[in-house]
Amino acid sequence: MAKADKINFTTPSGFPEFLPGEKRLEVYLLDTIRGVFESYGFTPIETPAVERLEVLQAKGNQGDNIIYGIDPILPPNRQAEKDKAGESGSEARALKFDQTVPLAAYIARNLNNLTFPFARYQMDPVFRGERAKDGRFRQFRQCDIDVIARRELSLLYDAQMPAIISEIFTAIKIGDFVIRINNRKILTGFFQSVGVAEDKIRSCVNIIDNLEKIGETKVKQELDKIGISAEQTQQIIDFIKIDGTVEQILNELKNLTEKMPEAEQFKLGVTELATVISGVRNLGVSENNFCIDLSIARGLNYYTGTVYETTLIGHEALGSICSGGRYEELVGMFLGEKMPGVGISIGLTRLISRLLKAGILDVLPSTPAQVMVVNMQNELMPTYLQVSQQLRQAGINVITSFDQRSLGKQFQLAEKQGISLCVIIGTEEAKTNKAALKDLRNREQIEVTQEELAAQIQKRLS
Repeated sequence: MAKADKINFTTPSGFPEFLPGEKRLEVYLLDTIRGVFESYGFTPIETPAVERLEVLQAKGNQGDNIIYGIDPILPPNRQAEKDKAGESGSEARALKFDQTVPLAAYIARNLNNLTFPFARYQMDPVFRGERAKDGRFRQFRQCDIDVIARRELSLLYDAQMPAIISEIFTAIKIGDFVIRINNRKILTGFFQSVGVAEDKIRSCVNIIDNLEKIGETKVKQELDKIGISAEQTQQIIDFIKIDGTVEQILNELKNLTEKMPEAEQFKLGVTELATVISGVRNLGVSENNFCIDLSIARGLNYYTGTVYETTLIGHEALGSICSGGRYEELVGMFLGEKMPGVGISIGLTRLISRLLKAGILDVLPSTPAQVMVVNMQNELMPTYLQVSQQLRQAGINVITSFDQRSLGKQFQLAEKQGISLCVIIGTEEAKTNKAALKDLRNREQIEVTQEELAAQIQKRLS
């Protein structure tokens, strides 16, 4: 191939590619997250990467997300089929940008085959055409759970979400975190009580949701732009800055309901929040790991009740590492019935990138192998293969070195892959059914019988 014809094989911007140690870390996190999800009875599903465009755009689902369309690319000798292949209208297709809209379509397609409340988890990649930058990707894996009901959904499902978040982040040992909980009805009800017009409430919620990003001064400016008076703005700022323990904030909110007897939406939100907090406590979530934060709004318009955002203490600049909330209309839109749901989402690819860069997590060794059986002599390969299989049957991950090299080079290869134990069998060991076990961490070497080998390895690995 001529130099001018060289193919650019670098990854497209925004589409991540993991090295083995990074991929193993992702698999470990996926397994940990999956284990917690399933302990609460969530069942796995997977929806197609491609959906009909009209599904993804139904009732404003697209929001601000840039969708990747799917168009067929025909080979030069089949250009005559272009018109037929270029399907349009209802057959136009695109890559899914989240898991929730495809979930709604999945339920509509399989309604009679599902049991409700339907609790599912998904860990599929999603695609967004946003500007690629550090920690932001165009393809990333989202780990979602949602519980969907027909007509009514207990608030105790809302309470379960912080318990699940807490178990996951405790299990993966990323340090102290706090789950910030609020209820959208409290915000909208309060805005109504201070006289904000109905057609401006959604804009108010979106502006408040950006408080941490843009600061109080900018929030005031943005509220002024949409016609919120200085007095109303100050009342809103004072309200969302109410601070204290969970109990103190709940008491303050209950006091406000007595002062605003006409604010039914506000009162309902406070009642729902109190119920959720009670459930969170009963589920044993540490009070160090959750709080009430009245500034949490979740800018997505489909949230109607409880909302969550999770922050790493000391690493707040990372932003929310898990978020979600309750919605009433999103899932039932394809069926024309009320199907309330509540869910949370972990953008795992983004999270891994952030945690690695911050030094909170480290990549894993490039191989899952725990032991290398080194090759002293090609003639002894039958013994090496038999010993390797015995170790695997004992639950130990093994690499067998098929190439005869110097011991030093084989030890270097093991260390490079993060393998700490090597099994050495030469002519004398083979004759006496023994083996040498070398620990590369401290250079200690012991001799054991081949029958004892697995037990000695497990002891050292533990």
